[in-house]
Amino acid sequence: MLLAMMVAVAGGQVVAELPDPFLKPDGTRVRSRREWPAQRRRLLETILHHQYGPLPPKGSKVTGDIVGQRAAPDGLGEVRDVTLSMGPHGVVKVRLMLAIPAGKGPFPVILDGDLGWDRLNDAFVTLMLKRGYILAAFNREQVGPDSADRKGVYEAWPEYDGGRLSAWAWGFHRTLDYLLTLPEVDGKRVAVTGHSRGGKCALLAGATDERIAVTAPNNSGCGGAGNYRFYDDKCETLEAIVQRFPYWFHERFADYVGNVQRLPFDQHTLKACVAPRALLSTEALGDLWANPKGTQQTYQAAKEVYAWLGVPDRVGIRFRPGKHEHGLADFETLLDFCDVQFFGKAVSRHFDALAFPDAPKVWSWTAP
Repeated sequence: MLLAMMVAVAGGQVVAELPDPFLKPDGTRVRSRREWPAQRRRLLETILHHQYGPLPPKGSKVTGDIVGQRAAPDGLGEVRDVTLSMGPHGVVKVRLMLAIPAGKGPFPVILDGDLGWDRLNDAFVTLMLKRGYILAAFNREQVGPDSADRKGVYEAWPEYDGGRLSAWAWGFHRTLDYLLTLPEVDGKRVAVTGHSRGGKCALLAGATDERIAVTAPNNSGCGGAGNYRFYDDKCETLEAIVQRFPYWFHERFADYVGNVQRLPFDQHTLKACVAPRALLSTEALGDLWANPKGTQQTYQAAKEVYAWLGVPDRVGIRFRPGKHEHGLADFETLLDFCDVQFFGKAVSRHFDALAFPDAPKVWSWTAP
């Protein structure tokens, strides 16, 4: 077991292990479940301040204009092409693809922000509709470009200084605003997902919006479901991600390059902020850059919080062979997890199998 190393240094404390999510700013610890909502807010404030930056303001009411409509394959439902207007006076325009099952709803929803990658073809639509789920996919790169260009929300609010992951998480929230106006949508059964950088912002979206019932990042790695402190030499590091994609984060995050042990949290902390709502990480054993072992460690550490809250079965992880991708098999895993969480169905799949049973426990704290 790795003991915590807490040494006062200029600008903060060195914490060699995964930091204690039950620790309050005054040095005392949370003692009861009723303190968790306040602790969760404190943790999110810290994470947003140091890593991602704030989310944009809510802005005006989100509206949607249907600009195209077609029948889904095999008569399973319909597919709509919608233009969303969000932000101040609706100036941010975002494309939404909405596949809705035939029959009487309301239906549970899988909300994905990766529409701009043009990979959610009719095979994905068919899978979702056959399982009785709405597939809602928006183009997060219209919320804010995947570059240093200050367009989208950055034009709408020129003083806004949050990174792209915060802006994209806001895009999930605003798209959900629109979905909740539709009679076909079951607002109590909404899951968010995304792949890679899309998984990073999906995790942040789920942690910062309690309307989201299931949060499911896929292969999200560094800045997502992985961790910063513990990794192998083939994994992406804090230094690497900040050097290559500084605009994903707030500029303050660069202060931790070469000083990761002074970071007052790690990604298990963000996962814990989803609790007590459901969380699933889907990972690929061949995706070493995304730190699958470190992702298992954050899952195990976050599960301490879930168990303390009395909901250990609401957090899961699933490893598959293969590479960095978000394929039909990953969506089938997510749908099974949602069937369990939303409807209490029995499924053959397990969501607690560890791919690295000998991975060290990298924290010494325990639940109160």
